[in-house]
Amino acid sequence: MTEPGSRPLIIGNWKMHLSASRAAAHARELLALPPPPGDREIAVAPSFTSIPAVAAAIKGSALRLAAQDLAFEDEGPYTGEVSGAMLQDLGVTYVLIGHSERRQHLGETDLMVARKVRAALRADLLPVVCVGEQETARASGRASTVVRGQLLRAIEDVPRGEASRLVISYEPVWAIGTGRAASPADAGEMQALIRREATRLFGEAAKGIRILYGGSVSPANIDSFMARPGIDGALVGTASLDPAEFARIAAFRRPT
Repeated sequence: MTEPGSRPLIIGNWKMHLSASRAAAHARELLALPPPPGDREIAVAPSFTSIPAVAAAIKGSALRLAAQDLAFEDEGPYTGEVSGAMLQDLGVTYVLIGHSERRQHLGETDLMVARKVRAALRADLLPVVCVGEQETARASGRASTVVRGQLLRAIEDVPRGEASRLVISYEPVWAIGTGRAASPADAGEMQALIRREATRLFGEAAKGIRILYGGSVSPANIDSFMARPGIDGALVGTASLDPAEFARIAAFRRPT
C-alpha cells in the first residue's frame, strides 16, 4: 500500500479550471521553475478530464498527482462517477474529500464524506479530508464544534492501522477564494483541536496524520502559516493557478 511521508505537503487545487491541454502546459511551466527543497511533497489536483494529460506532463518528476473527488462505491451503476480504482490506475496519489464547495453546491453530506474516505483507503489512495466552518459559526463561537463534528463523522470508522494515511485540511469556508485568510494563530488553534481529536480516536497512530491549512493561501502568508507548530502544509486554491505564485508557496520558508 502507498505509505504517506512525514514531510510537509502542499497541494494545488485547480478546481474547475484549465482544459486538458492547458493543464498539461501549466504543469510543464511549473516544472520549469526552480524546484522547491526536497524536504516536502508537492501535488496538483486537476479536473478529472485533465488527469491523464497532467500525469504525462509530470511523469518522472517529483510532483505528485491528486484528484478533486471520488465515488463512494468501487464500481457499479453510478453514472458520471469516478472510482478510486480508476484514479489509482491513472497514477493519482491523493484525493480531496469533503471540500466545502462540494458540501455547499452539490449537497455532499458528512455520511458521504465518511464513505468516500473509506473508498479512498480501499483504493490505496491517501484521503485529504476537508473540514471547516461557515462565517456564521465562527461569529457565534461554534467553529470548534462544527469542525469537531465534521472531523469525527468523517474518520471515526477508519481502522487505527490506517490512521497515518489520513491528511486533514482545515479550510474555514469564509476564507476560501475571498482573500481573507484565517490568522496563523486561529489556524494553529484549530490544528491543535484536530490533533487532539485524532489522538483520542487513534492514540499514537495520530502522530502520522498531516494537518494542512487552506483558505486564501498566498506567497505573502505561507511562511506565517508554516511557522506555526503542527501545521504540516497547505491546500492552495486560487494561487495554484499561477505557476510562479504556487512555486513560491511550495518553496515556503520556516524559521531556523
